[in-house]
This record gives sequence, structure tokens and C-alpha cells, in this order.
Amino acid sequence: MTNTTTADGPPRHPTAPRNLSLVVESVRVPDVKVALSTASVYPESTATAFEIAARLGYDGVEVMVWNDPVSQDIEALRRLSDYHGIPVLAVHAPCLLITQRVWSTDPWTKLQRARRAAEKLGASTVVVHPPFRWQRQYARDFVSGIWRMADETDVRFAVENMYPWRYREREMLAYAPDWDVTKEDYRHFTIDLSHAATARTDALQMVDRMGDRLGHVHLADGRGSAKDEHLVPGRGSQPCAEVLERLATSGFDGHVVLEVNTRRAMSSAERESDLAEALAFTRLHLASPVRVPGR
Repeated sequence: MTNTTTADGPPRHPTAPRNLSLVVESVRVPDVKVALSTASVYPESTATAFEIAARLGYDGVEVMVWNDPVSQDIEALRRLSDYHGIPVLAVHAPCLLITQRVWSTDPWTKLQRARRAAEKLGASTVVVHPPFRWQRQYARDFVSGIWRMADETDVRFAVENMYPWRYREREMLAYAPDWDVTKEDYRHFTIDLSHAATARTDALQMVDRMGDRLGHVHLADGRGSAKDEHLVPGRGSQPCAEVLERLATSGFDGHVVLEVNTRRAMSSAERESDLAEALAFTRLHLASPVRVPGR
């Protein structure tokens, strides 16, 4: 670059040689909604999750259907959604050990009720775990049954990756057909990065195997412990940032849900701080740089 001096003043700003191509970086934010799982505020209530999501600027919530009566009540959820201006983007069917009697003891009835809840609340996704191995008939029909239910609705049934249970480094295979859902032919998947950490599997490779069938993301961190940790993203060893950056440039059209464990928070303020940090991390890494040649 060269400076030019004028007769009546200091040098003008340097001018670039004409053959130098300037490159300007801008940021493109994909149209991916970021939701808060109502499980992230436990032991506080489902209603509290709506309030926190609205206050912190989340785009919506994913309702974990569990023992809180409000989580099971479609009209109560609709009132919370309307009052706080926070849509329900997904419904997590009651698949946990502690929810075996929620919405019936029959697993197919649970999924039918989850679908109806999603349809009535305007949610696009039902998250479902693979069956426990002792649910033999359910496990035997699960893959074909999920396809059949998916054909009956516009709601996505996104089957979530799980992990082997471990005790003193001994593994027990608790899920069937498999904890690694990419081994089966499902229409849509949910990837949970905390579960990937507990399974000690490569989350980026799992994302690749899911391909364009990845329909939903549970974002949380982990360190590879036998315990499913659900840490705030950035506090563990999982490639949370890399997964988000890949979603931003891959045409992903699902939702990213923060499903983190805040049970050890010493106060409501500390819990909110953790959830605000999780949201900021997610929005930062969903913003993908775009290089635009200058003219």
C-alpha cells in the first residue's frame, strides 16, 4: 500500500493496490429455534420453565411429560404457552423409568397421547426413547410401529440415542433394539450429546450417520462418565460447538433444545445464570461466518 501526500495537509489514507481482492466476513444466523426443556429447571416446575424461557429469550420449550401434573395437562400447557408467549416446540414422551405409569402403562398409548398433545399444542416433534429390553413385545414391534405412527401425522417421531448402563465398568444393554439408534431405520432421529458422552461414542460421527434424518437436537455436555451428566454446553468434552456449527451450514430444519441438569444450583438465580449461559453458547455457535468477496 502507498501513502499520498497533498499540498495542503497530511497524507491521505492508504490505498490498496488494484489487484488486491478484499474479503469481508459477515454472519448468517440460520432459522433454527432454540428451546428450553422443562426438565432443565428440575426440581422446579413445568410452569417455572415457561417463565424462565420467556425471561431469558428462548424461542420455545420442549415439554418433558413426567410426574408434574401440569406436564400431563394439555389445556394447562396451552394456557402457560399463551400467557408467556412461548410456544411448545416439542413434546418428550414419558419414556423414563420414573414415568412408567404416566399416561398409561402401555407404551403405545403413551406415544399416541404424546402425538395428540403435540398436534393440539402446535409442536412439530415427539421425542421418544428406544424401548427397555424387558418391554419385549414393544421392542419387537418398535421400528415398524414408529413408522406406522409417523405415517399418520405431520408430527415427527424423533428417536433418541441412548447409552449402555455401566456399573464398575461392566456394561448392561438396557435398550432394544439398540441404544445406538442409527443401527435401525427410523424416519427421524434426536441426537443427545450427553448420551453420546455416556456411551463414549463419537457424536460427530453419529451426526454423520443420521444425515438428513437428524430432526432434533438435545444439547448438553458430558465428560464420558458412566452417569448421564447433562452439563451446560462448554463445560464437558463433547463437540457441542462443532455440532452447532455443522447444523448452521447443513440445512438442518429441526430444533435445538437445551436439556441440562441444574439440580445442583444453589439458588434460582444460579439456575437462571446457567440457562442463560447455555442459550448464549448455542446462539453464538449457530451463527455461521459467511465470506463475501468485496467489489
